[in-house]
Amino acid sequence: MTIQRAGARAGRTGADAARAGHAGHPARAGRAARTRSRARLLAAGMTALITAAFLTPAGPAQAAPELLSQGRPAVASSEENPDYTPARNAVDGDPGTRWSSQFGDPQWLRVDLGQVVTLDRVELAWEAAYSSSYTIQASDDGTTWRTLAETTTGDGGSDVVPLQGTGRYVRLHSTKRATGYGVSLWELRVFGTPGGTGTPDPDPTPTGPGDDFVDPGHPNVPVKDSGPSTVEVTGANGDWDLTVDGRPYTVRGFTWGPAFTSANHYLPALTAMNANTIRTWGTGADTRTLLDAAAAHDVRVMMGFWLLPGGGPGSGGCIDYRTDTTYKNTTKADVLRWVDEYKNHPGVLMWNIGNESLLGLQNCYSGTDLEQIRDAYAAFVNEVSVAVHAADPNHPTTSTDAWVGAWPYLERNAPDLDLLSVNAYGDLCNVPDAWRTGGYDRPYLITEGGAAGEWEVPDDANGVPDEPTDLEKARAYVESWRCLREHDGVALGATFFHFGIEGDFGGVWFNVIPGDNKRLGYYSIARTWGVDTDALNTPPEITAMEVEGATSVAAGSEFTVRTTMTDPDGDPITPVVMLNSKYVNNSGGIAAAQFTEVSPGTFRVEAPDALGVWKVYVFAEDGRGNVGVETRSFRVVAPAVDGVNIARGATATASSFDPYNGNFTPGQAVDGDTGTRWASEWGPTAWYRVDLGSRQSFQHLQLVWEAAYGKSYEVQVSDDGAAWTTIRTVTGGNGGVDDLAVSGTGRYVRLNLTERGTDWGYSLFELGVYRR
Repeated sequence: MTIQRAGARAGRTGADAARAGHAGHPARAGRAARTRSRARLLAAGMTALITAAFLTPAGPAQAAPELLSQGRPAVASSEENPDYTPARNAVDGDPGTRWSSQFGDPQWLRVDLGQVVTLDRVELAWEAAYSSSYTIQASDDGTTWRTLAETTTGDGGSDVVPLQGTGRYVRLHSTKRATGYGVSLWELRVFGTPGGTGTPDPDPTPTGPGDDFVDPGHPNVPVKDSGPSTVEVTGANGDWDLTVDGRPYTVRGFTWGPAFTSANHYLPALTAMNANTIRTWGTGADTRTLLDAAAAHDVRVMMGFWLLPGGGPGSGGCIDYRTDTTYKNTTKADVLRWVDEYKNHPGVLMWNIGNESLLGLQNCYSGTDLEQIRDAYAAFVNEVSVAVHAADPNHPTTSTDAWVGAWPYLERNAPDLDLLSVNAYGDLCNVPDAWRTGGYDRPYLITEGGAAGEWEVPDDANGVPDEPTDLEKARAYVESWRCLREHDGVALGATFFHFGIEGDFGGVWFNVIPGDNKRLGYYSIARTWGVDTDALNTPPEITAMEVEGATSVAAGSEFTVRTTMTDPDGDPITPVVMLNSKYVNNSGGIAAAQFTEVSPGTFRVEAPDALGVWKVYVFAEDGRGNVGVETRSFRVVAPAVDGVNIARGATATASSFDPYNGNFTPGQAVDGDTGTRWASEWGPTAWYRVDLGSRQSFQHLQLVWEAAYGKSYEVQVSDDGAAWTTIRTVTGGNGGVDDLAVSGTGRYVRLNLTERGTDWGYSLFELGVYRR
C-alpha cells in the first residue's frame, strides 16, 4: 500500500488542525501530563554495548565528547503542528519546546551533525507521549542506516543511550508508541567527538547561500540566486492587481504540507497543476530550503508568521495585546529578523502576519476585554506591518484570520496592510458579498479554502460531521475558484488547503496528494487552472458507499461495507480499508482494518473493540499514482449478552475516583449508559466493587472499558465484603470489551485491578454481571 499515513510536513492537516492549530496533545480529562526525570540505561538490545564499554582496556586519553546536535538541521517523519512542535524544537537547547509527531507508527527524527563524527551517546528527554520501542541509527549519507542501539521496553522520562560508531546523521526511529498520541521529545542531544571521515559543513542551516540543495533519493535541483523581485498591490477602488516585477500575478496555489527538505520532490506535482504559489504558517532557519526549491521551480512563497493564539478555536497561548509588551517586542524582533534574512530571496511573494488569532482570542477572553484585545491585536499587526515595510519595501503584507468578521478589526486598526486575507472553506463563495457590504478599502486573498470542513457540514446518523464525498470536494475547488474570478479586481487569488501528503483523518478530508497519490481534487483544480487533463491518467471514482447497520455495530464483530468504484482509464483498482478513531479518542491517525473483499467493492470488515463512533475509509488505488477515497461513520456498541444484568443500578464503590473533571463516580459504571463512566485516580492499582444486595449466582461478566483499561485484573466474589475468592484472573488485556464466561456466587463482585494498560488509571463505561 502506498498511502502515507504519517508523512513529514511543514504545514497543518486535518479539520481540527485547520481550525485549531494548537500545540501539543489534548490534555486527557483536563489534567496536566505527569512527567518524570531520571537518567537510566536502555535495557533490551544494549547489554552488550554497555558490557563492552566496561571491559575494553583503557587506551590513550581522548578528547571529551561534545554536544554536537544543538542548533543543527533536524527533520522528522511528521510534525503534529509545524508551528509549535517542529523537528527543530528537539535540538534547540530549550527544554520548554518540543517536537511531536502525528498519531501513528512508525515515526523518526533525524539530525544532521554536519560531518562524520565518532559518537559517544544520545540523551533523550521524552514528553509524556514517549516511544516504547525504538532504535538509534547512524548514517554517513542520510540514506543507508546502521542500528547502534535499540529497546522494546522504553518507559519515557529521560534516556541516556551509549553508542559505539560513527556517522554524520543520527536518527531516532520509533516503531511503537506507548500512548494513543504520537511520539514527542523535549530534547534529543547527540554527544561525540569530531574527526571522523567526511567533509564538515560550515553552514548549520539545511541549505545556505551558494548551496545546492539535494533531497536524498531525488534529483538535485540547483538554485541560483537571481535576486529579489518587487511585488506590489497596484490599482484602486475595486480594480486592483498583484504585480511581480510589473507583471500581473494571480495567486494560484496551495498551503504547503511536505517537509521543506522534500520540496524538490513535491514541487513538480504542484507546478504541473499550473500553480504558482505556496503558503506557510511559520518562518525560520529551515525556510531557506523551501525558498531555494520554490525559486528553482518558479514558485513563490507566502511567508507566514505565527502570532498567539494562532489557529482559531482550541488554540493556546493567551496574550493580552494591551499590556504584554515583552511578547510583542520579542515577536516583532523575531519577525524582522527573518524578514531581513529572506527579503532579497527571489522566492518571497509577501509576508503574512498572524493566522486566525482574532478568532482564537475568544477562547481567552470575553465581553469588553475581548473586544479591546482584538483591537489591540490588530493594532499590533499594523505595528509589525509598518516595521516590515520599513525593512523591506519590495513585498506587501497581509494578515489571515478565519472569518470575515475579523476584517473590521483590521480595517480600523491595521491600515498599513496591503491586503486582507481570510481562511474560508464551504463559506468561500459568500466572501465577495461580505467584502462589498463591509466597505473595505483594499483587495483580499483566500489563504485557506476548498471543501467544507467539519464545522460547516450537518451531522450524519451517528451524530458526527458528514464528510463531503471525493466528488463533492473536487467540485468545491472549481466552484470556489469561479466565485473568486467573478470578483476580479478585488479577489487576487487563493492558496487552497491542502497540498499535504498525510493519509490521516484530516489528510483524507483535505489533502490532494495523500501518500504522494493524486486525488480528484488535484485534477479538478488543475483543469480549472488551464491544464489539459483529458490526456492524463486520473483517479478511480467511488460513487457510492454504505455501511450496513452503521448505527449499531457490535464490538469485535464483522460488518459489511459496500461501494461502487470505477476507474475512468480502465486501470485495475486495488482497494484498501482503513479505520480512524478521532471521535472515540481524538486520534488523527488511521490504521489498516482486517477485511475481506467478498465481491467487487463489497467488504467484510472486522470492527474494533472500543465503543463509540468510528470512521471507515476505502482507498481505491490505480497503481498509476492516483487514489480515490471515500469514508463513512459507524457506531461500535457492546455486544448483546443473554440474561439479566443483576448489577444494573446496584450500589458501587471503588478505591478512588477522579474528582477533577466531572462525574466519574463508581455508580456511573452500572447505570446502563455507555456514555457515562467510572474513572479511578491515576495509579498502578485500584479496585471496583458492586453490591448485588443479596447472595446471587451469575454466569457471565461484560466489562466495557474506556481508553484507560485494565491489562491485568482478578474477578472476585464475597458474601461479606471482607473475605474474597478469586474466580477468574485476566492477563494481557487490550481494552475494548471483555466478555468473560465465568460462574460465581456471592453478594459482592469485585475487580481487583493490578496492571494498567496506559499511563492513566482505570476507567469503565459499564460493568455487567449477568444471570442466565
